[in-house]
Amino acid sequence: MKLETSDKSILFSHTEIPDVFFTEYLSQASGDCIKVYLCLVFLSKYDKDIKLNDLSKKLNIPFATIQAALTFWEELGVVTKKVNGYVLNNLQEIELHKSYSPNVTLSADKIKQNAKSEYRARAIQSINNTYFQGIMSPSWYSDIDLWFKKYEFDEQVMVALFDYCFNKSALHKNYVQTVAEAWSHNKIKTYTNLENYFQKYENMNKIKKSIAKKLGRFGNLTQFEEAYIEKWLLDYGFSLDVINIALKKTTSKANPNFDYLDKLLTDWHDRNLKTAPEVENFLAEMKQKNKNVKELEKKTNYNNYQKRNYSNLNDLYANKKAE
Repeated sequence: MKLETSDKSILFSHTEIPDVFFTEYLSQASGDCIKVYLCLVFLSKYDKDIKLNDLSKKLNIPFATIQAALTFWEELGVVTKKVNGYVLNNLQEIELHKSYSPNVTLSADKIKQNAKSEYRARAIQSINNTYFQGIMSPSWYSDIDLWFKKYEFDEQVMVALFDYCFNKSALHKNYVQTVAEAWSHNKIKTYTNLENYFQKYENMNKIKKSIAKKLGRFGNLTQFEEAYIEKWLLDYGFSLDVINIALKKTTSKANPNFDYLDKLLTDWHDRNLKTAPEVENFLAEMKQKNKNVKELEKKTNYNNYQKRNYSNLNDLYANKKAE
């Protein structure tokens, strides 16, 4: 394997590694792959034929590992295999081609988008300066551009996305992507949408604390208990007034639980009851119905009925202690 040469003495020479190697490639490569790459960059300055066996001995790495490392870098386009060896490609050119594809002509739609693109460019530059100290890697640029297109966020929302993740000490792509998906799922596109979303969840947290307090829960709610509350508020659209009615029906219970509350609230939702007055009227009707049944039982001396259980929601309403 033949590598290029340099006429400098090794004592005075130095080996340059582009910054893009650290921002784009370092985290992807194993320790052995990094050792192989750095050694190749170093040896490429000298006019010598390098055998893989010699490289294996020099680095104290098995021959098969050397081959695997070269395959790894070849697949990333970092090296190109030739008949008599390998060519080390320019990492900066590779990343430039990934993030930039020149247009010979601009369409009418492209021209209309120029002003918007400039505004986005300023937003991205703000993200770079504020959260990456001005050294954001090129791959972030392409990801941000993709998120703009995929989620249709406006520029303020995109900056807010990075601010949110930065404050959570989780400014890595998987987390940012997850938060972006959640915001998109909640139909967030503008900063006004985002403010409403935060307000909704702030109110939700207050309601969660109120419910926990009324149930005598002073520790944190479990993930499943919080999921119940979110279902009642978001999916069912119930207000705290409606949930409070369900909470009152747990006062006689020694160990009130979320399963019991969920059965009540789900039944009300299935009955298309939406407001507190509607629920109160329904409960009054159920109370009267149960009273009529008991009076009928008393008149007919009928008491050989099955023991009530909570699998039947009508029995919940027939329980005097829970009224």
